[in-house]
Amino acid sequence: MLNIKKKTSWLTAGILGSGLLLASTAQAFTVISFGGASGDAMQKAYYEPFDDQTQVDLIPGDYNGGLSRIRAMVETGNVSWDLVEVESPDLIRGCFEGMFEIIDWERLGLKDKLIDSAVEECGVGTFVWSTVMAYNAERLDKAPQTWADFWNVEDFPGKRGLRKGAKYTLEFALMADGVPADEVYDVLRTSAGVDRAFAMLNKLKDHIQWWEAGAQPPQWLVAGDVVMSSSYNGRIAAAQEEGQNLQIAWKGSVYDLDYWAIVSGSEKVDTAYDFINFASQAENQAVYSSEIPYGPVNPDAIAKLSDKQAARMPTADANLKGALAMDTGFWVDYGEELEQRFNAWASRL
Repeated sequence: MLNIKKKTSWLTAGILGSGLLLASTAQAFTVISFGGASGDAMQKAYYEPFDDQTQVDLIPGDYNGGLSRIRAMVETGNVSWDLVEVESPDLIRGCFEGMFEIIDWERLGLKDKLIDSAVEECGVGTFVWSTVMAYNAERLDKAPQTWADFWNVEDFPGKRGLRKGAKYTLEFALMADGVPADEVYDVLRTSAGVDRAFAMLNKLKDHIQWWEAGAQPPQWLVAGDVVMSSSYNGRIAAAQEEGQNLQIAWKGSVYDLDYWAIVSGSEKVDTAYDFINFASQAENQAVYSSEIPYGPVNPDAIAKLSDKQAARMPTADANLKGALAMDTGFWVDYGEELEQRFNAWASRL
């Protein structure tokens, strides 16, 4: 098992965050995830069995990530979310700002059962995911293999989908320009490297359709709105299960972990610890990963998957060749600056 770092619900995050249901959810345990196919898998693997075994009134919700709503809850003391799935840069930043509880790993008893990168000061890794290049095999005469192919509109005509943001997009742009995966962050740490990435985006800008939610890339690929797109690997797998001829090019993918984080001020800390422990057990992680191919952080779960299921994980050896581990520290240090530059650039399109 690789030792590495990194989405329905019964209620939406918008309703939960509005305060309209505070009275009815005050005694409930609220878990917020990114929803979608991952949320469906969590429902089967974690929410329903945990609810059945503990009789806890667990209420799932979903959101699109970010820290603004969590920050507002903590600052006002009006905390209606107990446990949140967060991406690694948000985990580090939120921990530094005091938005999340410090994890008592001795109390949790999982430190030796999980991959090293799942163990963080304020978070417990829940799965390994990957942002990949996906394409509709029925709409292209030949299969693209690299990000250079993604940028090649002459041999691969049609619109492309990219996530509307600097993160992942700048990495892909540099790899399309010939930067090896293991040198991407070294290059991106320089002004010339950032300029180089934006220069590549300028070349492709007229062919890009920007996505903001994980459900959009597979929907657009199936509809023919785009012929290829960056996408979360699990979203493409869900479309494949529905019979869609969508394919993944794994080379140049960016992988990372998502984490469970307990919101500071939650009155359900004990329940959160119980849930995290439950969701980290090999048996339950195997159920989750059999529903959606995100890699388990408990290595013992891999043995409980079929060979076919294991081969679809971002952590499979074949899928890691030429892949890039997201540098969380880089995005904590430079993310705000780069996102501001990206937003200014995108506003001129």
